[in-house]
Amino acid sequence: MKNITCLLVLLALFSCKKEPKVIPFDNSVIKDTILNVVIRPVHPDLLTNKTDSLKLYYENLNFHEIWYLDENRKDLINEIKFCYNDGLNPDDYKIKIIEELEKKRAQLKDDEIIKYDILLTENFEKLSNHLYKGKLNPKELYNDWDLNPKEIALSNLLEKGIKEKTIASTFNALKPNHIVYKSLKKSLLEINKLPNISFQKIEIKNKIILNDTLPEMVKIKKRLAYWKDYKNKDSLITWVYDTITYKAVKRFQARHGLAQDGVIGIGTIKALNTTKNERIEQIFANLERWKWYPFDLGEEYLIANIPEYMLNYVTNNDTVAKYRIVVGTKKRKTPILTSKLSNFVFNPTWTIPPTIIKEDLTPAASKNRNYFPSRSLTIYNNKGTEVSPEEWNPAKANSYRYVQKPGYNNSLGLVKLNFLNRHSVYLHDTNHRDYFSKTYRSLSSGCVRVETPLVLVKQILVKSNQEKWSGSEIDSIIKLEKTKTVSIKDTVNIYIFYWTSWFENNKLQFREDIYDLDKSLYEKLKNSN
Repeated sequence: MKNITCLLVLLALFSCKKEPKVIPFDNSVIKDTILNVVIRPVHPDLLTNKTDSLKLYYENLNFHEIWYLDENRKDLINEIKFCYNDGLNPDDYKIKIIEELEKKRAQLKDDEIIKYDILLTENFEKLSNHLYKGKLNPKELYNDWDLNPKEIALSNLLEKGIKEKTIASTFNALKPNHIVYKSLKKSLLEINKLPNISFQKIEIKNKIILNDTLPEMVKIKKRLAYWKDYKNKDSLITWVYDTITYKAVKRFQARHGLAQDGVIGIGTIKALNTTKNERIEQIFANLERWKWYPFDLGEEYLIANIPEYMLNYVTNNDTVAKYRIVVGTKKRKTPILTSKLSNFVFNPTWTIPPTIIKEDLTPAASKNRNYFPSRSLTIYNNKGTEVSPEEWNPAKANSYRYVQKPGYNNSLGLVKLNFLNRHSVYLHDTNHRDYFSKTYRSLSSGCVRVETPLVLVKQILVKSNQEKWSGSEIDSIIKLEKTKTVSIKDTVNIYIFYWTSWFENNKLQFREDIYDLDKSLYEKLKNSN
């Protein structure tokens, strides 16, 4: 009786055990008389070790061959073959194996054709993802890049592309459509037209100015000629820094974001010594970055390029204004982020952040308590009670709150542009307005300082409510010297990005990689698959 009971229990257990899900499989060969092709079945067992997404492609097409049409295969192979133009390496997508299999496809057995079909689908997926969102994940590389992950339903795109024979346009729809990305592709095309020449390194001891004479000028002139900034009809290249070369140097400096003074110094020499291959690597790094950025930037937005020290105001794909900016130093980098403007604060107070308390305020105020009144700073303890400079205890510096009163000399200037972000950064005016005349403007503690921000704020407000803001309303607010917050009704996106090369006015443009990100990114791209 005991044995019978155990047997019944075991039978009950086995009867309750779930059967594995059986994937319906149609093993019939489809003969399409219209297309004059045979569409072979793909057994699910061949997909056992493949990704779920790959299995889904075949499941959606009833487990039949996907790349049965010559036209679709040709389009896919071409995309892989020429993906270099988008900063990718065809070898990462097994182009040599694929081309070899394609040549002899007519002689392949059915099982070999199916394996080839799966290989094509795998590399369609891989290339599609790399074109749409890049090879690397910025959140795994940097802790101060706040970009939302990009996802796309490739299964639907593949099915549509196969059925409508639009694989080429499917790929085009995945690529970033922003003008900067397109200009980077143009940069890559143009730079590859230049000959592969090895140049000797240019070395100078002192700055070179107009009419100086020295042997290094021959190397400099050849380098300028290589980059098409110098055009001298004379076959003889002399040692003299003449007027023609002076103009060429200024053109070169303009293309590299250097001071256009015609003086050949360290910055100009560094740019001249940068090789063609190094510039190609730089372009590759920037093409990758632009794949990370949002596909659609919106109808109205502010976009800052950190290495260029510029902020653009864009509405309906038209750049309506450009503003010089000051960005964070290499030690206190401006973060890369996307957000939306939330409000403007006129006549803002400034509460000093912890980093500046530790690195700037405490050391300076410990030596001279006049630091506080000279900067219009009020000290508050943790109870909100005002503390005099004499009572301030430097040993407990972080326990106080330091607030600078509003005004023209406030560190935030006369206006602050707020947007949500975890770094507590914002766009703002400044009391160091002379900084905007500098060429190198990596000078802030992380926030972005904007030249003439009141003009920018008025542009945005007038667009949303012309009747209210087109007059002297802002001037009246500023004159009161009282803090006033104005909310923004329209959606104005804010993008703080980083790119060091592009193509503009038929010229290659490069900027100093102020945060030293390009080379390391290229190396990671090269070593990833």
